[in-house]
Amino acid sequence: MKHAAIYPKLVIGHSNLCMICLLMVSLFIQCCMNRDKNDIPSSRIFDGQTFDGWEGPMEFFRIENQSIVAGSAEKPIPLNQFLCTETVYSDFELTLLVKFSSLKNNAGVQFRSKRIPDNHEVIGYQADVGFLDTIPLWGSLYDESRRNRFLKRADAKKVVELIKLDDWNLYKIHAQGANISISLNDVNVLNFIEKDDNVSREGVICLQIHSGVPSEAWYKNIEIKELRSR
Repeated sequence: MKHAAIYPKLVIGHSNLCMICLLMVSLFIQCCMNRDKNDIPSSRIFDGQTFDGWEGPMEFFRIENQSIVAGSAEKPIPLNQFLCTETVYSDFELTLLVKFSSLKNNAGVQFRSKRIPDNHEVIGYQADVGFLDTIPLWGSLYDESRRNRFLKRADAKKVVELIKLDDWNLYKIHAQGANISISLNDVNVLNFIEKDDNVSREGVICLQIHSGVPSEAWYKNIEIKELRSR
């Protein structure tokens, strides 16, 4: 009788153990599935000290206060200039801080771009920075050296409300498959869907200063999170 009294408890204990094991396996599988869905963690692509991983005409770029400074406040910029990553990216979320106070020039962040051989220009998308004839370009999407036009303009009124002229602005570019979105200071200002399948969905990222009057574009805290293709 003693054994009969103990035996049911052993059976119940074994059953509970099996349930716990099954639960742990289920949680492990779920974690793996979630991890597969998650993006790769963000990584800094500018170390704040050197141009490691970047290439370009260094006479137009310098490092100051852990920032990349494009252009010059003292002399005109004769041609568009680009500092580009050596790494090619496809689907990603890029975040960086940008400061640009000039109202008479502009700059931008190239992505899914490539250099044109024997030329100062690059070809690809550009998330614009700055102004054109007092019209804000921040958040607008331009197609540099390809279709040579704005693919979509951000709402000027919204941009004016968001922009900090003499301070840092948080710029975020999300490119995944045919979908591109741009956010300024944590507010979405543009969504675009690329309908031309012949347009490349990979390339380098470049920091630009546009030709024109003396001006400086400052870029820092540049991070990228690579995404899985849709």
